[in-house]
Amino acid sequence: MRLSDFLAGASCPAPARLPAMPYIIAEAGVNHEGSMDIARRLIDEAAEGGADAVKFQTYKAATLASRDSPAYWDTSKEPTRSQFELFQKHDSFWKNEFEALKKHCDAAGVAFMSTPFDVESARFLNDLMDVFKISSSDITNRPFIEHLCGFGKPVVLSTGASSLAEIAEAVDWIDAAGVPLALLHCVLNYPTMDENAALGMIPALIRHFPDRVIGYSDHTLPADMKVLEVATLLGARILEKHFTHDKTLPGNDHYHAMDREDLKRFRANLARTLSMIGETRVVALESEAPARRNARRSLVAARRIPAGARLEAADLTWKRPASGISPRHYHEVIGMTARDAIEEDAILHWGDLS
Repeated sequence: MRLSDFLAGASCPAPARLPAMPYIIAEAGVNHEGSMDIARRLIDEAAEGGADAVKFQTYKAATLASRDSPAYWDTSKEPTRSQFELFQKHDSFWKNEFEALKKHCDAAGVAFMSTPFDVESARFLNDLMDVFKISSSDITNRPFIEHLCGFGKPVVLSTGASSLAEIAEAVDWIDAAGVPLALLHCVLNYPTMDENAALGMIPALIRHFPDRVIGYSDHTLPADMKVLEVATLLGARILEKHFTHDKTLPGNDHYHAMDREDLKRFRANLARTLSMIGETRVVALESEAPARRNARRSLVAARRIPAGARLEAADLTWKRPASGISPRHYHEVIGMTARDAIEEDAILHWGDLS
């Protein structure tokens, strides 16, 4: 499914059965390490795991970071201390490579996405994608946001490290272009500890921006994938998480990424959880029909009631099953008359009374 189609459907009136399976973006980022073979493998394994889209990142180090830009990640996992140096390691893919990866995604049955970080990459990615993803790092980058909105396509914006005022400001810029918008809660710690995931911001975003699709971009360690499951239950309709073919590899985006098996496990566990939730309205279930008939009670004669006798409280008790007059009509039955004699322990029916 294309993300633009998902966003169009999500803007329709919500069905009674919520939450639903979210749209899952496997964030391959630059975990291809400059290898097309690895990039294709990431696409294939993400598709096998059940991702709806595979997203890369498109940039050149020289247009993204100055040479003295400091690291903001765990340098015990990724020892590179300059953003420029790290980005320079992974900026070899450009137009031709991403065109080839788009074709591979099409063949694998997943949507292709890539986050652009400059005007030139945005221009050629526009021909390959139906939605633009904007990184948390660019949430205050008004000219770039306005440039991306100029393509007239839906925007997915991550909100990491942002105040509510900053998010609202960016929403105003995007609204001015009249394009659909989804917001992804995000915490810019690499990795994010589970206790710092701040998933309560998901319902807060839903409350502050009720007409937007709200999702979650995750940087926690995959473990049992419970964080993504809870995010879904709190209302996240899009989930984005870094994806790798090998979590033991060194580098900033491998150790906190999910792999194919993590994704399979998450989908299976979430499907089971969602099956437990069912409808979000109060109804008697069809499966409860036998209990309604047999575990509820009827009014029953507590003693023999002669024909023509007016029923008193002492004439009545209530017992299972619910095949006769419901005890909810207790006060109506008192004072009615027995048409014929009613034997003790008989279940009362309206035809017995007048």
